[in-house]
Amino acid sequence: MTHYPDNVWPVLIVVYAVMAVIYLLFIVAYYVLMAIALSRFFAKVGVEPWIAWVPVYSYWKWLEVGGQVGALSLLLLVPYANVVTLVFLYIGMYRSGIAFRKDGAFLVLGIFLPFVWCFLLAGRAEVYSPELITQAGYPPPLAGYGSVAKTGAFQQP
Repeated sequence: MTHYPDNVWPVLIVVYAVMAVIYLLFIVAYYVLMAIALSRFFAKVGVEPWIAWVPVYSYWKWLEVGGQVGALSLLLLVPYANVVTLVFLYIGMYRSGIAFRKDGAFLVLGIFLPFVWCFLLAGRAEVYSPELITQAGYPPPLAGYGSVAKTGAFQQP
């Protein structure tokens, strides 16, 4: 067994504390960057931008914009089941990309850098046409412009 001098332990505690603070700063920075990107994306597709700042609810709405069931976002709270949410989110991102006239390759950007994906789709030059989703054979979005709630489609007379 290795014996460490007594003065090493305070140094190790400080090193671990600094590492924890840096890690926490990265998490907060990513959260803020993602919330800003999602709020701009939401504004573009007709969802209230403030929703992007609410952790699980933002994924709920993001799934609905992609035509997926928003309740899947609750699986983010379950270890290992959150992968299911991500798979359906990526399917929804693909469908949202169709509404912006993007091909499947654009989804790769959304998988690895979702905040860049949101910023690019929220740009001024991009046009959101949700009817392209239904023309491609997929169900309409469940939230935002072109959604069942906004258009009144699928409602009984």
